[in-house]
Amino acid sequence: MAEFIVMPKLGFDMQEAVLNNWLKEIGDPISRGEVVAEIESDKATLELESQADGILLHTLEAPGAIVPVGANLAIIGAEGEDFSDLLGANGDAVKAEEKTPASEPESAVPSKQTQTSQPAAIIPSSDEFPGGVKATPVARRVAQEKGIDLTQVSGSGPDGRIRKTDVETFVTQPVAEAPVATITPLVTDESEEIPLTKLRQAIGRRMTASKTTVPHFYVTSDIDMAEALALRKQVNAALPDEQKVTVNDLIVKAAALALRDFPNLNAAFAEDKIIRHKRIHVGTAVAVEGGLLTIVQKNTDTSTLSKVAADNKAMIERARNGRVKPDDVEGATFTVSNLGAFDVDHFIAIINPPDAAILAVGSAKKVPVIVDNEITIGTRMKATISADHRVSDGAEAAQFMQSIKALLENPLRLLL
Repeated sequence: MAEFIVMPKLGFDMQEAVLNNWLKEIGDPISRGEVVAEIESDKATLELESQADGILLHTLEAPGAIVPVGANLAIIGAEGEDFSDLLGANGDAVKAEEKTPASEPESAVPSKQTQTSQPAAIIPSSDEFPGGVKATPVARRVAQEKGIDLTQVSGSGPDGRIRKTDVETFVTQPVAEAPVATITPLVTDESEEIPLTKLRQAIGRRMTASKTTVPHFYVTSDIDMAEALALRKQVNAALPDEQKVTVNDLIVKAAALALRDFPNLNAAFAEDKIIRHKRIHVGTAVAVEGGLLTIVQKNTDTSTLSKVAADNKAMIERARNGRVKPDDVEGATFTVSNLGAFDVDHFIAIINPPDAAILAVGSAKKVPVIVDNEITIGTRMKATISADHRVSDGAEAAQFMQSIKALLENPLRLLL
């Protein structure tokens, strides 16, 4: 049965993406999971995988098109299959709610020329139009579930009839924010203006929202890394290059094991509740051209250290080459930001929404330390957790840092 390939949602704040180019032509066979196109979100260039097996029957968007999340991109089905029921009279894709079910009749799809938003049509109340508002049964049900007054919703259907999508759009309209005072920078002949990339714009939006709406607090620990570095050297001697373990892999694995005992830090705040994730997927912030991406190693607590290393190595390489896969950047439940490679002693990171916490890691350095009342040379690394105070508190975050410290100072546990 023919079905649509749709624009996936790659990130909780993604609204649209650019279709860069098709990698398959009409008539080509496609397997589920096979890459069919390249798309560009505000984070990176991504490979779009097919959600089904079949033949590429029809494309609905041309390269360069800006496509909303959830919109139809193409039609896939059996060779020679008739897919006309998926298209409107003008060749546009028909949305699921517009394919008239017998139980909830919907209006025919208007052409592009007539499909414009207009105020809800108010007419005398009747059985067909309760409350005197022209709206489809699906739209009424959604409005009732969301507590939406249909008289406030503009309809895009024939004669202003309100559709389900009109209600959903009304629900998701952002609440107007109070104006923020801005300072206009001085621009002179010696200045240079550089337009923001989509990635940098996205980072700006996310980090501003996080820092201004999430009550951060911070806990720092000083960790003895001598044993962890020695173990890494020993492990790497027995591994091929593609599986060699980095210091960051050790930290990611330690964080995942520690999170088992602190589910509030493997969670997200959701207004009237806390959402605790049942799986632990640790993300790593990666510097790429124009900004940062977070690649996500899945099921980190149950993955072997060598698998953590191999997964991260492959995803980091794809990220830096601009060829990340959607699964590479989706699903993080906790994030590690490591600036140790840049000779950084200590820093704090901004929480990456919707996570409840992020771990910032500096360099492991040889420093003077006191052991048994004597000054000696030790290897120390500072790590700081930034946590959402709506989800966790100082004592819990401190205990989490104690757990990470114990794991890294007794690293054989990372191999179990």
